[in-house]
Amino acid sequence: MAAATRKLRSGQEAKQLVVQGLRDAILAGDMAPGQRLVESELMETFGATRGSVRSAIDDLAAEGLVERIPNRGARVRRVSLEEAIAILECRAVLEGLLASRAATRATDAQIAQLVELGERMTEAVRGGDVGSYSRLNSQLHETVSELGEQQVATGLIGRLRAQIVRHQFRLSMRPGRPQVSIKEHLAIIRAIEKRDPEAADRAARAHVHSVIDALVEIDREASSNVSA
Repeated sequence: MAAATRKLRSGQEAKQLVVQGLRDAILAGDMAPGQRLVESELMETFGATRGSVRSAIDDLAAEGLVERIPNRGARVRRVSLEEAIAILECRAVLEGLLASRAATRATDAQIAQLVELGERMTEAVRGGDVGSYSRLNSQLHETVSELGEQQVATGLIGRLRAQIVRHQFRLSMRPGRPQVSIKEHLAIIRAIEKRDPEAADRAARAHVHSVIDALVEIDREASSNVSA
């Protein structure tokens, strides 16, 4: 049914529906960098008024996920490698903070869950199951964030991670990357298990800087292939 012939939702609830729907699509890679956001299409998709759609786009622009182009509407924002590196450098500090706090706050039961999660990740790598490993990877980071109990840091990481999802998707598909990152993830888990906040901080920061190094290497290889 066309948007013009049905009652469209408005207000805060409608705006949040559009915000969450677009954010999920961007994070899942269903919407590519540079893709235009057509208001009439979004109204139809979400059953929301034009005002709700525009307000949602404004919120996502504030998060850095989309950008408005003068006289051309809005589009999913492209993030350069240089900006992605800057974002990751900030994330390294925040991830280290949360891992450090998790090491001093996690209960025995929560640590047992982390260890079990690490075992499942190891098994996924051993079996070559990249999809499962990627999902468990996200689950581990979310769990450490929850155990860190620092909502400001958690919120900032969520926004920063969303902005570079395309770069991290490329990294997740890189052959051999899971074999590298599993060791880094297990180091974070071991530090939290030992209740060593300094080691947890170092391990979390080292993992993020490893991501930076890998992205730089991917870009270097891509440039070499183009010039060859």
